[in-house]
Amino acid sequence: MATTPPLSDRTLNRTLLERQLLLEHARTGVADAVGHLLGIQSQTPASPYPGLWTRLPGFDFAELGELLTGRQLVRLVLMRSTVHLVTAADALLLRHWLGPMLERTFRGSQWAAGAAPAERKAVVGYACGLLREQPRTPAQLRTAFADRFPEADPASLVNALRSWVPLAQLPPRGVWGAGGQPVYGLLEDWLGAPLSAPDPQDLVRRYLAAFGPASPADMQKWSGMTGLKAVFAGMDLLAYQAADGRTLYDLPGAHLADPDLPVAARFVADFDNLVLSHADRTRIVPEAFRTRVMTVNGIVRGSILVDGFVAGTWRFDRAKGAAAVAVTPFVPLPAADRDALTRDGLRLLAAADPGVAHEVTFTEG
Repeated sequence: MATTPPLSDRTLNRTLLERQLLLEHARTGVADAVGHLLGIQSQTPASPYPGLWTRLPGFDFAELGELLTGRQLVRLVLMRSTVHLVTAADALLLRHWLGPMLERTFRGSQWAAGAAPAERKAVVGYACGLLREQPRTPAQLRTAFADRFPEADPASLVNALRSWVPLAQLPPRGVWGAGGQPVYGLLEDWLGAPLSAPDPQDLVRRYLAAFGPASPADMQKWSGMTGLKAVFAGMDLLAYQAADGRTLYDLPGAHLADPDLPVAARFVADFDNLVLSHADRTRIVPEAFRTRVMTVNGIVRGSILVDGFVAGTWRFDRAKGAAAVAVTPFVPLPAADRDALTRDGLRLLAAADPGVAHEVTFTEG
């Protein structure tokens, strides 16, 4: 184990930013970026758009919509029982791997008791028959369940179905500018391919390539899966020591970024896995700011990076004929960072809301 010197938070920060395609704008395609990142959280359908825009130069919001409608990318419930945007191939791999976690999470949820009176096999068979006829909204499924299983709570059955059956959320939901309720279809029918079992060691390698150096506990926080310590133990990995004594693992030959590398101020999307995928998030989110970014009711606000670390939040503000990026710094901003955020905010607005007036505002936190 390499223990001298321990990896500093700044080394972990710069390395994470590099692997998350945030040190420099990445020269890669949209689908390749989504694959490298092992998906982008899409709990709100719009989140992947600024998430990819901040990583990829010239990102076209329309292209992501085309990849969704073309079934090259897909939105479904995956890591941490939250909706993610992933490649079609990863949807089939990850949904298979995460199935036990999704079922375990549902059993511990508020919906389990309401679904219990209905027999699972009957619910799955009935729902799959409905969805093979045509995609359905949650409201349509609730109506059908209420008629077929009157002893159970129909809303609970819809939530159970998301864990029991691989479902895709179909476009136009997830397409920039399109609204409407989720529409569910059977994942394997939508993609025209069956689920396939991944090699857990390959998933560890891909996680480390996007989030490492990291521990089994970090990967568990990202995925919700347990039993990862044994997978790590069976692999040929580098072992480092963090400043607090934790053991972190990495891929042989993987690059560690220079901790003194200057980092321009950047926007990070709401619900971005950058801030959600480690048990100890201080490599990116100072503990003093954690609850200001991640609220008790599960909201993860869009954030700004200053010197590579979260140092404020941002949001879109829209009114008739105008759109703004509203920035709330938690610390005084150096003039260069304020100017960088202003420039990037205006570029983001030009990509997201063309044809209206644009403004970047700064308010006290």
